Amino acid sequence: MKVEEKRMSDTQVAFIRYRGPYDMIPELMEEVVNWVMKKGLNMTGMIYGAYFNRPDDVPPEELFYEIGASFEGTATDEGNVQVKIIPEHTVVSTMHKGSYDQVGPVIDGLAKYAIENNYDIIGPVTEVYLNNPNEVKPEELLTEVQFPVIKIVK
Repeated sequence: MKVEEKRMSDTQVAFIRYRGPYDMIPELMEEVVNWVMKKGLNMTGMIYGAYFNRPDDVPPEELFYEIGASFEGTATDEGNVQVKIIPEHTVVSTMHKGSYDQVGPVIDGLAKYAIENNYDIIGPVTEVYLNNPNEVKPEELLTEVQFPVIKIVK
């Protein structure tokens, strides 16, 4: 697994927070993207999911996550969709190629890498979806897995 540390710029996003099973992700993603497009905003390419707990730790109805899309322009919260700026931060990241249901070991490996290399994980794991599951086969899906981190100085 190739891991990279990189600095992420401030990013404005529209997002929906949700508590429940992951099978709602496609519907939530469609709702956010349609909202951005309906508002005439310029999508800037980041479609993501941030996951605040794990299916190994809670039942499906207690999974808590947000699905979002980055954009440029001016907008305010409306209905289920909220707007925020994700502040500049550092991440460790790696790529996963394949089905979304196979990303768990990659997340675990990246967390282990962070710990072994003196990083504190300071936020939820984020998956940035780099291609569209409606356009490519599951084995061709590309997902960038990120953890926000700070380096521990010893």
